[in-house]
Amino acid sequence: MLGMWRMVGRTVVGGGKVTARKVGEQKRFLNLHEYQSKGLMDKFKVNTQPWRLARTADAARVAAAELQEENGGKDLVVKAQVHAGGRGKGVFDTGFKGGVHLCKEPAEAGRLAGEMISHRLITKQTGKDGVPVNSVMVLESLDFSGESYFAILMDREHNGPVMVGSPDGGMDIEEVAAKTPERVFTQPIDISQGPQREQTKDLARKMGFAEDLLDQAAQQLERLYELFITSDATQVEINPLVQTSDKKVYCVDAKINFDDNAAFRQKDIFEMHDPSEDDPREVAAGKADLNYIGLDGNIGCLVNGAGLAMATMDIIKHYGGEPANFCDLGGGATEERVKAAFDIITSDTSVKAILVNIFGGIVRCDVIARGIIGATKSLDLKVPLVVRLAGTNAEIANDLLAESGLKIHTAKSMSDAASIVTGLIKN
Repeated sequence: MLGMWRMVGRTVVGGGKVTARKVGEQKRFLNLHEYQSKGLMDKFKVNTQPWRLARTADAARVAAAELQEENGGKDLVVKAQVHAGGRGKGVFDTGFKGGVHLCKEPAEAGRLAGEMISHRLITKQTGKDGVPVNSVMVLESLDFSGESYFAILMDREHNGPVMVGSPDGGMDIEEVAAKTPERVFTQPIDISQGPQREQTKDLARKMGFAEDLLDQAAQQLERLYELFITSDATQVEINPLVQTSDKKVYCVDAKINFDDNAAFRQKDIFEMHDPSEDDPREVAAGKADLNYIGLDGNIGCLVNGAGLAMATMDIIKHYGGEPANFCDLGGGATEERVKAAFDIITSDTSVKAILVNIFGGIVRCDVIARGIIGATKSLDLKVPLVVRLAGTNAEIANDLLAESGLKIHTAKSMSDAASIVTGLIKN
């Protein structure tokens, strides 16, 4: 879910195709753990299999025993609780493989939990250091006869909520959309009326539900929509939504995202936030009123405005470089905020050079220049620094940089700046 920019949703386009929408919006979105999402679904009477949360191996063993006592000894599933996808194929820092395991006995559930809790899980979405596992879910295993994909999201193309369904559940929906777009179905919803039963039944039928399960499946889609609207979600994704051999419909795996703009009226939900998986650089940026997203390159970027940030990173790539971050000072930049930005950017050991690209409108370039000078001196900056300042008080700012006695490379244009910084990296 990460590319050059952070994915904050999907855009649904015509012909049943779903594509990821890459944006540089200055927003952070709340992620919930699976157990938190399922707790929320339980509140809206969405069908989930019986489950327990455990934070120790012994608690997992007890939870497994309770579930088997209630369900007549059915098999169990133990799932590591992390935000990242790809848990099943992940590897722990101990070498233990898989963050999702099937088991038959409470003792085995306890052993599996012990292999996961207090260790770090590395998946395709976590980076090489992985993320900490502080808890596991112990769930009743379901015997299902069919898997479907379902999601609700806000879509610009349709100016409102859209339901997305596919009979190919349990798979990567982007891959399904790319290879077999005719198997991804969309249903725009009139937000003033909500989903109508004929709409949800039709989508459930396209998703592969048996005729005698259509009303039950439609009801589940409608309850998920109620959750989506009532909770100010930006996305509800169920993969898979299953039909079981005993003719029931269950949501097996869930991912729900929320817009931070809703925090003031969704306090109970936002209090669920787990900071243990947050990037510490993003946490520090939030405290300094900066917008920061870490990327995989080696050229640190400091800009003002999301549009300029995207253009800066594009031109770095044009000249053969790779941006290490998205860092936006915003419109009210101060010397202190510039210093904080340099602290965060240089905390990334992969950064081998820094490019500052500022267009002074509301922001005065001389203020930025003083901040750069102060940060360079206080940090004893060791990596090359390229600065391009244009706009309000740019001449004064460039004079300040020239008179500072510091080794700062100045540029007159974005192209010039990108050429210089990529050249310094290569040399």
